[in-house]
Amino acid sequence: MKKENLILVGGGGHARSCIDVIEMSGQYSIAGIVDLPERVHEKILGYEIIATDKDLPELAKQYNNFFISVGQILSPTKRLRIFDALNGLKVNMPVIISPRAYVSAHANIGKGTIVMHGALVNAGSVIGDNCIINSNALVEHDCRIGNHCHISTGALINGGVSVGDASFIGSGTVCNETISIGKKSIISSKSNVAKDLPDNSLIRK
Repeated sequence: MKKENLILVGGGGHARSCIDVIEMSGQYSIAGIVDLPERVHEKILGYEIIATDKDLPELAKQYNNFFISVGQILSPTKRLRIFDALNGLKVNMPVIISPRAYVSAHANIGKGTIVMHGALVNAGSVIGDNCIINSNALVEHDCRIGNHCHISTGALINGGVSVGDASFIGSGTVCNETISIGKKSIISSKSNVAKDLPDNSLIRK
């Protein structure tokens, strides 16, 4: 069966991790990467940077599947901008799930989200659009992860937790059961979140 083509938008370090997951999943064939003008014709793990952001409307006439491979350190601003642009072009933004991850059949994953190697998403959880569930992260049962969130490597989101849109949960952070974290919050690595947090919360170690 022929694989569908996929265009990656973003050619940094996170793109390398995305490529590894996409190759292992075997669902899509990477047709090229979109990045900065000065990087056109460079190759990332063998895949060529073929265009820039301004070329997205033309690429959308040739390709149906696009995936945002820009990372999200703290702020989701760049990923949000690309997501809105791709939404406006009415292209498909698939869910990418590593075959080395576990996602319950009773969980729901939004478009453009990636679940990376070793991550676990348990029953009853709902993850929004354009999220990164990074390597070895745990999203336990009945969680709600909003749109445009990054759950970083090794973070533990325990049962019934709600994370608001556009939030960043740092590596190794533990979120206690049933708490609510407001939108646009930033939680630094190795934090322990034991109580509800309002929107725009900032926790630094």
